Amino acid sequence: MATTITIQQAATATGLSIHTLRYYEKIGLIDPVPRQSNQHRMYRQEDLIWIGFLLRLRATGMSIQEMLRYAELRRLGEQIGSVSERKVMLEQHTVALEAELLELQETLVILRDKVALYADLERKLKAAIDT
Repeated sequence: MATTITIQQAATATGLSIHTLRYYEKIGLIDPVPRQSNQHRMYRQEDLIWIGFLLRLRATGMSIQEMLRYAELRRLGEQIGSVSERKVMLEQHTVALEAELLELQETLVILRDKVALYADLERKLKAAIDT
C-alpha cells in the first residue's frame, strides 16, 4: 500500500462514504487528516487502522457519543487518566457485548428448535397427503 491514499481510496478501503469520512473528521472522531498543497486529504496507514477500530466499535453498538469520548481520551495520549478511562470504557462495552451475544445465542437455539419443529410437522403433513 502507498504511504498515503486519497479520500476516495480511503472510502473504498473502509467502506465509508467520502461524506462520512469528512463528517467524522469534522466532529473529531478522526484526527485532522494531513493535506497536500492542493488541500486534498491524504490518509495514512495509522488513519485507516483507527477508522477500522471505530468501525468495529460502531458495529458492536457503541454510540457516536461514546466513540467521541474515546477519541478525545486517545488524543490525550498515554497518561494514566486517559489510559484508565479508555480501559474502563472498553471493559464496559465488552461486558455489554458479551450479554448481547449470550442473548443472541439463546435466541438462535429457540429459532433452530422452531425450524426443526416445522420440518418435522412438514414431513408428517406430506406423509399424510401421500397415504
